[in-house]
Amino acid sequence: MNSVAVKILEKTDNNAVIQFNNVPRQYVNALRRLAISEVPTFAIDDLVILENSSVMHDEAIAHRLGLIPLRTDLERFVMPHDCECNSTLGCSKCKVLFVLDSETQDKTKVVLSGELKSEDEIVQPVSKNIPIISLAPGQKIKFEAYARLGIGKDHAKWQPTSVAVVKDGADENESILVIETNGSLTAQETIMESIKKLSSKINKFENIVESLNHTK
Repeated sequence: MNSVAVKILEKTDNNAVIQFNNVPRQYVNALRRLAISEVPTFAIDDLVILENSSVMHDEAIAHRLGLIPLRTDLERFVMPHDCECNSTLGCSKCKVLFVLDSETQDKTKVVLSGELKSEDEIVQPVSKNIPIISLAPGQKIKFEAYARLGIGKDHAKWQPTSVAVVKDGADENESILVIETNGSLTAQETIMESIKKLSSKINKFENIVESLNHTK
């Protein structure tokens, strides 16, 4: 029997190319699918507009904010439904507050993601240069926004990946996994979290099968 081998071909913060030898393709593809749909990331999920004199509707602003990738710390935060606070408002373990207060008097101004002020030093926009809204002279935007952990199968704004594909390798027993993230998590963090998710699902399946055997 040929031995299993895993080799990292390329690796940067946001990109990883991994070669799998003698690993069933369905397992490699499972990692790809989990990276897209079940690895948690932070995204703005609730918005309280305090003032908006721009031409953009509140709903459009909320949509744009939700799609700004946020650097995610999975060690200190939990999914809302797993939090011991049991509150729809959330707490410091399951949500992060962002505030923005911006206006212009003399000329048109593009409000960028760098103006979002986070209460957490880690959970920040991955880029300071993402446009949120344009303000004409005399206009103002002020709001509070709340970010929570979520997963991609619930909404695309929680997907950590911008690219996740499995390619054929040099022979039939070889598969290549390519992961590129939007910066909310590193490629390594995304893959490792996918492995944890896959391992958990396999263990649960084994427990179900064992329980069926015991009931015979």
